[in-house]
Amino acid sequence: MAGNGITIGVLALQGAVREHLEMIESCGARGIGIKRPSGLNGVNGLIIPGGESTTIGKLVDKYGFTDALRSLGAQGVPIFGTCAGLILLARRVKGRHGTLVELADVTVNRNAFGRQVDSFEQDIEVLGIEDEDRPFRAVFIRAPLIVETGELVEVMARVSQGVVMARDGHFLLAAFHPELTGDVRIHRYFIDMARKTDKSGVEV
Repeated sequence: MAGNGITIGVLALQGAVREHLEMIESCGARGIGIKRPSGLNGVNGLIIPGGESTTIGKLVDKYGFTDALRSLGAQGVPIFGTCAGLILLARRVKGRHGTLVELADVTVNRNAFGRQVDSFEQDIEVLGIEDEDRPFRAVFIRAPLIVETGELVEVMARVSQGVVMARDGHFLLAAFHPELTGDVRIHRYFIDMARKTDKSGVEV
């Protein structure tokens, strides 16, 4: 199984932490909630969940996670940001925001799809995941949009408005909430990234 012997942390400051942990466990990996920077020691990968990006940014700063997350990224540990987590990981964000970790070479438009009442679901094609020809039912809640990507960033999914999923080396980025579906393919993809990546960020 993809998750054999792998520990994936979920930043447990705000957002859909439990749902991510359940998806991780269903993929055969060990999931742990991370409430302190010291909890990052020994994880093979980290998920930064959705929530309210400004609030998460303030909490990241308050509890001393900013430098710890940057260090984790510099070590080559895979990090997956979903929705607000994507905003936190982006190097550039349009619109008001809190603290950013600034690891992934993308520009994000915050709340690009409107307010909470404008949330929606849509079938998308996600390149690179298992059975990629089968659509993934993506859940968008006050979702951001990736409006610019760096030269080395791989676009994995689009909607008519623009890019909603991408990979920048060992950083995985999604504008939607894969944890709110019964489809584990994206979590399995990330766990496989963690399994294949050594501490220098090189796939082995």
